[in-house]
Amino acid sequence: MGLTDDPDDAGRPHRRLRATIRATPDLGRLVTVRFASQFGDGMFQAALGGAILFNPERHTDPLAIAAGFAVLLLPYSVIGPFAGALLDRWDRRAVLQWANLLRGSLILAAALCLLSGAPNAPVLLLALAAVGVSRFVLAGVSASLPHVVRESWLVSTNSVLATVGSGVSAAGAGTAVAVIGVLGTGDRGSGIAVAVAALASAVGAAAAAGFAPHRLGPGADAAGTVAGTAAVRAVAAGLRVGATAVWRAPGVTTAMIGIGAHRIVFGIDTLIMVLVLRAPDTEAALPAGLAGFGVAVGATAGGMLLAAVATPLLIPWIGRTRTVVLGLSTALVVQATLIATLTQGSLLVGAFLLGLAGQTVKLTGDAAMQIDIDDTRRGQVFALQDTVFNVAFLAALAAAATVVAPDGRTPALAVAGAGVYALGLAAVALNARR
Repeated sequence: MGLTDDPDDAGRPHRRLRATIRATPDLGRLVTVRFASQFGDGMFQAALGGAILFNPERHTDPLAIAAGFAVLLLPYSVIGPFAGALLDRWDRRAVLQWANLLRGSLILAAALCLLSGAPNAPVLLLALAAVGVSRFVLAGVSASLPHVVRESWLVSTNSVLATVGSGVSAAGAGTAVAVIGVLGTGDRGSGIAVAVAALASAVGAAAAAGFAPHRLGPGADAAGTVAGTAAVRAVAAGLRVGATAVWRAPGVTTAMIGIGAHRIVFGIDTLIMVLVLRAPDTEAALPAGLAGFGVAVGATAGGMLLAAVATPLLIPWIGRTRTVVLGLSTALVVQATLIATLTQGSLLVGAFLLGLAGQTVKLTGDAAMQIDIDDTRRGQVFALQDTVFNVAFLAALAAAATVVAPDGRTPALAVAGAGVYALGLAAVALNARR
């Protein structure tokens, strides 16, 4: 009997993950690569947020916040799908190893800039490159998972990995907040926290080096050296091939619609939360500044953790499409009620519930892509998903920055987020007719 055939184990995804790792040793190594990457990402991004968003030595307005996020994510969003073409042609084990080493070097360079008091521009440019490589690593891990886990285990295993990974990322962010809390919120404290984050990249590179060459794919028909004009053509075709693969799998299309809608609203809510926490409030439910933002991130991660338990139960019960619809419907209600009040307490509860709803949609999408997309196209599709994440997030954040109040309290903006969820539900219904 397969592991997923045990009815007594159906509600215990974390126990299932441990059993799966024991049965497939290479999964443990891939888990190490993923969790090291996410811990380092969480620490690096939180420390960078402390340096740019909540640092009394550096002052930022809403448009500057949007510009900072754009520098971090937008260029990678443009090249991400093209990089996916390389994930489907190069040895993914080598990609994971060298990408971790490159990311660690970029993080250390950013730390040196902060410690030397350099202006925002070089810090953000280095951060741009480091975050871009991090997304490349995570897309590579997701594309590699079917090579170390049998298909019947993918939904529950991926659910636990993705959601526990979010908790690991939150732990990294918490570590950065603690370091900055001890050393101070200036450039020195942020710089040291950024430097420590580079250690996670070294762990990830060492774990990736333990795989045998080509153990993580792609298959022999796709793998090979891409050089010269052939490389240019392969990379340029990444976005088109990924989008075509998504469109030909209606279940994956539904998931991408849900992911895009959620990330649009997440961009709006992120800006609101940052501004609300920076504004003085004598009756605040959360600590001010980076510490309060860390609590909100922790609440979101808690919702994501609950999604790891709920999603493997929901998918076989109601199906992938209905799971996406349930996630979007829940998010719509939360956005229109709790988030729209714009009080710190309701924002905190809303962060937890939106983390639950959004991660449910995300996990459903991961399962659809790993099951419905061929291995030779899977890297391109996961890279395309990253692009949907980033472009939707940044476009919403930039638009919101032009109309939001300096203290973040713009109720119409929160209500507009509920409207985005409603449009997402309508698009899912239209796609289901295919």
